Amino acid sequence: MQRDPMSPLSAPKPKVHYAWIVAGVIFLVLLATAGVRATPSILMVPLEHEFGWTPAAISTAIAVNIALFGLIGPFAASFMSKYGLRRIVLAAVALLTLAVGFSSVMHTQWQWMLFWGVLVGTGTGVTAMVLAAIVVTRWFEARRGLVLGALSAANATGQLVFLPVLARLVTLHGWRSAVHVVAACSALVFLFVFFFLKDKPSDLGLRPYGVSEDAPPATEAKPKPPLRGLAWAAKSREFWILSGTFFICGASTNGLIGTHLIPACMDHGIPEVRAAGLLAVMGIFDLAGTTFSGWLTDRFNSRYLLFWYYALRGLSLLFLPYSLLHPASGLSLFAVFYGLDWIATVPPTVRLTANTFGKENVGMVYGWIGAAHQLGASLAAFTAGSIRTYLGDYRDAFWLSGSLCLLAATLLVTTKNAKQHADEPMEAIAEMA
Repeated sequence: MQRDPMSPLSAPKPKVHYAWIVAGVIFLVLLATAGVRATPSILMVPLEHEFGWTPAAISTAIAVNIALFGLIGPFAASFMSKYGLRRIVLAAVALLTLAVGFSSVMHTQWQWMLFWGVLVGTGTGVTAMVLAAIVVTRWFEARRGLVLGALSAANATGQLVFLPVLARLVTLHGWRSAVHVVAACSALVFLFVFFFLKDKPSDLGLRPYGVSEDAPPATEAKPKPPLRGLAWAAKSREFWILSGTFFICGASTNGLIGTHLIPACMDHGIPEVRAAGLLAVMGIFDLAGTTFSGWLTDRFNSRYLLFWYYALRGLSLLFLPYSLLHPASGLSLFAVFYGLDWIATVPPTVRLTANTFGKENVGMVYGWIGAAHQLGASLAAFTAGSIRTYLGDYRDAFWLSGSLCLLAATLLVTTKNAKQHADEPMEAIAEMA
């Protein structure tokens, strides 16, 4: 059968598939939003000094931010399916730009809660990892695992790019200068999204990367409505195991370390710029650790991988209070060790989700599991701030989080997947939109 030469699918294809351009734009979006989400950690001490706000009060807004970041993800997938990927991402980035920019003139706690709690939390929630799953599914048939790993690492790379620079700006020019830079970067990303992001390959007369020209057009699978999908998934014990362990994952990463490591370092006389540099080092090693975790996930049992990830992370957090007392060597070792494990849990968790619930449902179910991750992070951000306010330091917060990680490791190896499907490679991530 001859193809109509005037058909868009018959047009000459560029040497570089547009899927890679879309992936690059989404990497920039996730990079910028990671920088936005990391910014409150360097604002906590300056806000405390300028306005007299307590760490508990500041942490409450951060907790709201993190909770919305997780809870909005499953609903964002439905909005993207209904209104278009490009429109929703543009709206989210615009919201972030305005919220961060206007926060430079705030003077009260309710404004801090509105700008950095509600609005930033909503904007970053739309650009959570569900966005990466949608883009990978729509635009890639081959190399899905590789692209998903790179987009997952954008969160760590955002810290690498932003935190040391922002910490130095805060030190030299005050916290408002850092806020202005973050808002400007978000506005720049808005332009990239406006000019280069497309909803799906068919908009350009293309097939997803890796699909043969002779292959029949694929039928797009529609995700279950978020609440109905949650009710369906919640009947499975495996959903609660994965959600519970990912809750602990969030509580031990961006909720605790991402939010409170810099203030904890400053409590021990470590300059803010050096403390931000530690998070940047973690970002470098997390990039390697997450990529390697994806490689391991294709070859080994995901439950045992998660056991080791949580167990080693728990031990490192139990060790952290002693590292803060000996920063010359202990903190550098902690940054490397912890960084390798930061979000290495993502590939095996996605794999177990796909194996349990079927690849046609993985996006929706993982969205809710990711929401549990952010609820854990939200609770940890608030709890650690309260512990610091009422007990005077973060030691108990680190020990509590480390103990929870050891609990998660134990839970993973003492339970079995109640609905184990055929083990599938990471490239089989489900169609989501």
